[in-house]
Amino acid sequence: MPVYAAYGSNLDPGQMALRAPHSPVRSAGWLQGWRLTFGGPEALATIVEDPDEHVFVVLYDVPEFDEDSLDQWEGAARGVYHKVRLRVQTLEGELVAWFYVLDAYEGGLPPARYLGFLADAAEKAGAPDDYVKELRGRPCTSL
Repeated sequence: MPVYAAYGSNLDPGQMALRAPHSPVRSAGWLQGWRLTFGGPEALATIVEDPDEHVFVVLYDVPEFDEDSLDQWEGAARGVYHKVRLRVQTLEGELVAWFYVLDAYEGGLPPARYLGFLADAAEKAGAPDDYVKELRGRPCTSL
């Protein structure tokens, strides 16, 4: 079964249950050598290579019909995001999972509300406290 790695709002198990109801959590892990950033005109979450960083992820087993639903939610069908396959480190070992990566330039500050939503999702997923704290402390724009 294909494995999807969530790093943004899909870290929230409740949100994933709505978007991909047949996709159970497999485990959590770290994407080494990448960092969470924002890009495009709307400053959407994405990941970029960075050898000194890492990103907390939750892994889901996703059947094909849920993958199609996620593609719609994430804008992959419209070209907003594209999929890449990367190696993730888990307590059970290394595995390959697919990620959505923004198909736009890096840059821009996310709105405070969006950043808070991502931090809340990471907290609900069981991300370490220091990771959530770093998310909450990132620069952002206010309303």
